Order: sequence, then structure tokens, then C-alpha cells
Amino acid sequence: MTDTKVPTRAKVTPLLRRAAAMEGAMWRSLYVWARRKPLPLAPGDDPFGYLGVVKPILGIFIALSVVEIPIFDLIVTHVVPWRPARWIVLGLGIWGLLWMAGLYASMQIHPHIVGDKGLRVRLSSGIDIWIPWTDIEALRKRYRSLPSSKSVQVEQEGERRVLNISVGSQTSVDVVLRRPTTFDLPKGRSEPMDELRLYADDPDGLLRSARGTPATGTVRR
Repeated sequence: MTDTKVPTRAKVTPLLRRAAAMEGAMWRSLYVWARRKPLPLAPGDDPFGYLGVVKPILGIFIALSVVEIPIFDLIVTHVVPWRPARWIVLGLGIWGLLWMAGLYASMQIHPHIVGDKGLRVRLSSGIDIWIPWTDIEALRKRYRSLPSSKSVQVEQEGERRVLNISVGSQTSVDVVLRRPTTFDLPKGRSEPMDELRLYADDPDGLLRSARGTPATGTVRR
């Protein structure tokens, strides 16, 4: 019995830690976004957002949450005789609304960054990858649709391994690496990757900011 419980505990504990870290990050992001302060950028940094493709969906979910809170409150108040149930349902509804707003805020305040020394690829508060220009062979604009909705996906294309950091199951910029490179991801260190693909609302602007050209995508720094 002990042998079967240990592997389960070993799997559950990191999952709970990631969930707790994500929860804390959402609340911090909501606080920072609500203060409306400018993004902390270094001289020469250019931010590039990626929220556009999912902004309508998030907006719909947030609007539905706002509508559902008073509806469920009314239903529970008149149907459930146990008075604390109303406050429990109301608390869960408000928590869900704030969590969705926190997700929106987290994506808003953590854009991709094109800097003088490299490219910073981010997704909400969970992914933050910095790649120096010396490790990048080329940048190319190319819209791709992925079969899965997962934010982090790994593909094997022949002998090449590709890391997709997608938004709304899409990527729009290919980052071709000079050599296989590993990256820190939410679940741990990745395998060596030959290419990283990300989504940006303005891929043309990102390539121009990196002093490359959309035609060749070659970055010269």
C-alpha cells in the first residue's frame, strides 16, 4: 500500500504547488494591472502583446460571470433553505470573476519583449523565456494553427524538435535557433529545442523591431 501511495503523492505535490503559484500570480497581476502603472521596460525594449486573439473570448467569459452572479444568488436564496449556501455560491462567483479578470491582467502586463540583447518570450505569468540574439539564426512570420489548445506544445518535425508557445491554438512567429537549446517551462526543463514558435498580435512589428526583415527573417545584431 505504501508503494502505491508514494508515486501518487509525488505527482500531486508539484501539481498543488503550481496551482498555488498560479493562483498567487493571478492576484498579483490583477493588483498591478488595477494600479494602471506603465510597464517596467528597459531603454530600447519594445513590448509586443498577444492578447488580441483571445480577448473576445475572455471578454465574453467575464461578462457572463458578471451576469451569472446575481442570477445564481437569486436562485439559491429562494430555492436552498440553508442560508450559508447563498454566501458560499456568492463567494465562488466573485472568486471566478476575479480569477478571469486576473488572467486577462496577467496576459496584459506580461508581453513579449524585444530588447537590445535578445528576445523575451512570455505567456501570462507562467512562461518567461529569454533568448539572446546570438542564439537566434532567424525570425520568420508565419501563422500556424495547432491541433491542441494547450499553451505549451512540443512537435517533432523530422529530426527537428519545435517548442510552441501558443495563444488560442495559434503561433505567428518562428524563432529558428542556431543550436539545440533547453528552456525552463512550468513543468520543468525542456528537451533541447531547434525552434521556438510564439504568437504575437503584431508579428511584422516584432520582426522590424528585431532589425530583421519579414522576407528572410534573418536577425542581425
